Amino acid sequence: MGDHTLFAIGAMAAAGLAVGIGSLGTGIGQGHAAASALDAIARQPDATDDISRTLFVALAMIESLAIYCLVIALIVLFANPLASFIGK
Repeated sequence: MGDHTLFAIGAMAAAGLAVGIGSLGTGIGQGHAAASALDAIARQPDATDDISRTLFVALAMIESLAIYCLVIALIVLFANPLASFIGK
């Protein structure tokens, strides 16, 4: 196998790990946030609108982590700045 092939395999593995671990973390975070919001709504049904609004903002911020992981994975796969140094 050549240097380019090994580099491509490493980039694909790194991208897969970045998206996988990032998605795992955001899934756990979103599940915890939703469970806490449901618990808060069960305790204070009058505050449902405020809790829901806060929950949606929190879920959007948590989801941004997965989007950042996806962007980094795409950069590693398609616009890797280190690829120019392979084979020199």
